[in-house]
Amino acid sequence: MSENVTIALDAMGGDVGPAVVVPAALQVLAEVSHLSIVLVGDETVLTQELASHNARSGPNLRLQHASQKVEMDDKPSLALRGKKDSSMRVAINLVKSGEAQACVSAGNTGALMATARFVLKMLPGIDRPAICSALPAMNGPTHMLDLGANVDTSAENLLEFAVMGSVLTSAVENLESPSVGLLNIGEEEVKGNERVKEAARLLTGSSLNYVGFVEGDDIYKGCVDVVVCDGFVGNVALKTSEGVAKMISNAMKEEFSHNLLTRIAALVALPVLKSLRRRIDPRRYNGASLLGLQGIVVKSHGGADVLAFTYAIREAVKEVEKNVPQRISSHLEALLSERQTA
Repeated sequence: MSENVTIALDAMGGDVGPAVVVPAALQVLAEVSHLSIVLVGDETVLTQELASHNARSGPNLRLQHASQKVEMDDKPSLALRGKKDSSMRVAINLVKSGEAQACVSAGNTGALMATARFVLKMLPGIDRPAICSALPAMNGPTHMLDLGANVDTSAENLLEFAVMGSVLTSAVENLESPSVGLLNIGEEEVKGNERVKEAARLLTGSSLNYVGFVEGDDIYKGCVDVVVCDGFVGNVALKTSEGVAKMISNAMKEEFSHNLLTRIAALVALPVLKSLRRRIDPRRYNGASLLGLQGIVVKSHGGADVLAFTYAIREAVKEVEKNVPQRISSHLEALLSERQTA
């Protein structure tokens, strides 16, 4: 029997807030018997939202009042210094105190990263945190990091990202030795800047299952389990991919609505289109991990709907059950030992 898992939810964060977080929490609670959830936010608002779903607080669902909310356009410094009783800060504090084992928030990414780093601190041996998320690929999900936490990184940072991404992927995908690729402008050893080349040398000398450089199109081919890059490159690649997906979706809708024949073709193709939509639905990949912290924090997309937010909660549950921070710490210790004896 699984041990009980407690997740703190920033119920006021994101574009929608309680109207998404509360029903998502109720849905996952109905599915996971060993889960407890703490809804953090304005207690009056949360009580009303629960009542609208014929629900109320109980043994596995409690409310934690927070008088403030971090807005999506708040500067991280304001959230950190001026909103110490925000739903985001209180949820992360619950992880720090041990009352919860993970926090999930759809709030301001910069504020979440700054607050989590300040409250939870970094794991020993990790210089910078990284944002990691699963992306749909041909052979199952590809985990990619960093997706925006660090614009400038060193070769050592990229090695740390590789360790963290490998450990996370191994844990949540049940892979013994995930393959790791370093994102570059070509697969040849002579390609790339000096920082990427040095990172490749460090990865080659590590015990990770490093397979070499990968290019942008390899992300979705599923050539590797983990793709490593700095946050600038990762965020641009992610947003570009999202834009291409929206363009293709809109183009298909336009083509199928041209005339009667194309509408009939759309009806015939509907089962395939529905299956394809489900397979690449970004909502089913919602929930980016803030890796490198002494605690588990999962970032949901700010515009997530109920389905998407349930996946972010499930991601947090998996990371708790697999002891991801502890695994990362152990792997870093082993890596440091390898390098000292090399």
